[in-house]
Parts: sequence; C-alpha cells; structure tokens
Amino acid sequence: MPIIAPSLLSADFSNLRHELKDVSSAPWLHLDVMDGHFVPNISFGMPVIKALRPHSQAKFDVHLMIEPVDPYLEATAQAGADHITVHCENNPHLYRTLQTIRSLGCKAGVAICPATPPEALSQIMDIVDIILVMSVNPGFGGQSFLESQLPKIRTLADMIKQSGRSIILGVDGGIDQNTAPRVLAAGATMLVAGSSIFGQPDRKAAIEGLVKLSHVS
Repeated sequence: MPIIAPSLLSADFSNLRHELKDVSSAPWLHLDVMDGHFVPNISFGMPVIKALRPHSQAKFDVHLMIEPVDPYLEATAQAGADHITVHCENNPHLYRTLQTIRSLGCKAGVAICPATPPEALSQIMDIVDIILVMSVNPGFGGQSFLESQLPKIRTLADMIKQSGRSIILGVDGGIDQNTAPRVLAAGATMLVAGSSIFGQPDRKAAIEGLVKLSHVS
C-alpha cells in the first residue's frame, strides 16, 4: 500500500484547522516551506507548523525548499516535524545535514529536482530514510507531471533495492488518478498529492482512490 501525503500547499489557508480534519485519514501530511529564494514562492514557516501540530495525528513530512537550510533544522524539529526533507541541489555538505536531522530525532529525507540525475544520491544511500522525486519544478502547486521523471524513479527504486535498506521513495508533483499508477509501477512507495485531494469535495474518498490505484499499477 502506498503512503499518501496530502500537500498542505493546496489547502484553503483561511481554514487550515478544518482542512487538517478533512484529510485526517492520510497517514502523512506534506508541508512545503518555501523561501522565495531557492524556489520562486514564499509559503509558510515554523510558527504555522507548530500551530497545526496539536490538531493532527499524521506524521508531519516537512519539505524545506529554502537556502540555507542547516540553520533551520532544529527549529523545524521543534515545531513538530517527524520527517525533514532537504534538497541535494543547494547543499554541499548533504551527508552532514542528514546526520543532523537524524540527531534531532527526525527521519532524514532528500528531494531531487527534475534536472538532477539519480546518481547524485549514490553516496547518501546508507543514511537517507526518504527520497523525494520532484516530478515538477519545485516552487508552486498545480503543475503538470513531467513524464521524464519516470526513468529516474525506476533507477532510484533499483538503487534502494541494491542498498538493502527500507528507504521510502516518494514522488511529488502532478500526482492524480492518471499519473499515480505509472509512478507506483515505476517503484514509488509514497505519493504527495495536492489539488487531486484538496481540490475534491470528498477528500477522504480522494485519498482512498489513490491508495486503491496500487492494485492496478
């Protein structure tokens, strides 16, 4: 069964507490922290994450699209993150960053942008807990899925198998009823979905629909 992580970026920001309740059946909640520097947009920060934490039982999967990232790792953990995902593209000391995340009691994740080859992660397979393939250019929601990322997902799935470790392979961007089966067939085990969940009148049914796609992938 794939892990479904609704992306808060697609929620109604004027009513976030209600939005959390609407997706409470999902085991993870994906929170994109954007700085307007590493990516084009600004989203929200640690005070919002901390305020939401008491209102959800989901694992908080925090994706830091910021630069620099290391000075904010401790604050992210203290705000209530269960997982912290950073980017390989803007981090010259990625291994040390992942060590720091783990020392804070969080699962350590690495996101990889569309133009970055999967081999860029070959040296951190012994320490990473989550790999997140960006199937759109990071920075804003509602983009179309990039078909070019399917071979990358397959390659990373093979790298995970060869590592012998239980690394979660997630995909973020353009995930819906049409793209999810192909992503799962390529080897993904976690799906970040924004508008395909929050854009539906019945969010629970939307989450269940994505889970069921694992049977046809």
